[in-house]
Amino acid sequence: MSNSNNQQFGQNTDSPEVFAAKLALFGAALSTLGDGIQTIAAGIALQELEKANQKESEDQRSEEMEKMQKQIDQLSKQIEKMERNSR
Repeated sequence: MSNSNNQQFGQNTDSPEVFAAKLALFGAALSTLGDGIQTIAAGIALQELEKANQKESEDQRSEEMEKMQKQIDQLSKQIEKMERNSR
């Protein structure tokens, strides 16, 4: 009767080994969940880095295109001057 009363009042009747095993299982589950969250966070960080690198690369290409266009414009003007002078 004493044993059933202990269970009714929520007292743990598991042996220390069983309780330790349950705690270990719970800890492992939490650790696995944490690893999953960490993996997702790393994936998000990687995506953001890739976006930043892509934007930087696009900006550099745009600057290079502008420089090339200026050079083309300058060369075109020089050719026009040379053509006028040769007439």
